[in-house]
Amino acid sequence: MISCAAMILVGLTGGLATGKSTVAKMFQACGAVVIDADELAREIVRPGQPAWRDIVRRFGKSILDSDGTINRQRLGQTVFHDKTKLRRLERIIHPRVAREQARLTQQAAQRDPDAVVVYDVPLLFEAAIDKRVDTIIVVSADQKTQLARLRKRNGLTGAEALRRIRSQMPLAMKRHRADYVLDGTKTRSNLAQDVARLFMHFKSSPHSVASPK
Repeated sequence: MISCAAMILVGLTGGLATGKSTVAKMFQACGAVVIDADELAREIVRPGQPAWRDIVRRFGKSILDSDGTINRQRLGQTVFHDKTKLRRLERIIHPRVAREQARLTQQAAQRDPDAVVVYDVPLLFEAAIDKRVDTIIVVSADQKTQLARLRKRNGLTGAEALRRIRSQMPLAMKRHRADYVLDGTKTRSNLAQDVARLFMHFKSSPHSVASPK
């Protein structure tokens, strides 16, 4: 658990296309410090970085664009079809992301000892990050909604979208392990109200036992 004084570290996760990023932005609008695991991952795999070199060695130069950056979609197509390759990629990225997240969390606590820090991380349970946060929010949606959003947002076929969803822990298991569950299919205004209520709860009672889901 990485926390200082009254600061609370919230683990925010969900399934693909459930609305997690939207919820993160809503928390930020409320005044939370948001750390985005995907942004950290993009930063550590910039051309020439140690993680970039490890990935190119492991998966070859075919995953690179002409400017040397990693083509995330091409790499995704490679690893999401093979769990062994996916785990190899995670072993390269996750430890480095964890170190950077810890540094940024410490910075936030130094600036504001009462901060609400939201760590937006897709693989919170899969990477055992749940053990390092104070409380957990899962953003959920039905699979039909997930598939529709993925096909529209990422241009995936139905089969590819379903394969990516199934590559992660089932949402039902995540909901069971969560302290709080937010419905990512709600209207934006209703979801924003739910987020605001949670933010105020965290500010008024950091480290408290979670209320029932």
